Amino acid sequence: QVQLQESGPGLVTPSQTLSLMCTVTGASITSNWYFWTWIRQSPGKGLERIGDISYTGSTFYRSSFANRITISMDTAKNQFSLQLKSVTPEDTAVYYCASRRSRLRWGDYVNKDDYEYWGQGTQVTVSS
Repeated sequence: QVQLQESGPGLVTPSQTLSLMCTVTGASITSNWYFWTWIRQSPGKGLERIGDISYTGSTFYRSSFANRITISMDTAKNQFSLQLKSVTPEDTAVYYCASRRSRLRWGDYVNKDDYEYWGQGTQVTVSS
């Protein structure tokens, strides 16, 4: 059973960098065909797909985030991470990590059913 767990600060100051980690158990993040995704949901909005990293380490970023984000993996710790630079209050959301065993065709919004595995989510608030 694959399980994902997000971790990171609950409060970030505007203009700073948000760093989140997703710890994976039950599968190796380099296992064939797994794709690992960061998703967020702001109040009143759907599930926004931020970006993916594949089992080979290839990354795919939502274009509107591309100049602010980095998604990377730590194979030794079986974790993947999100760094989001220059945050603003509009980045306040519940952040999720999720996974599936094939790449989902790109769409800026996703549904719960699009992914096989989800973390429980972590609330991030951007405020001074």
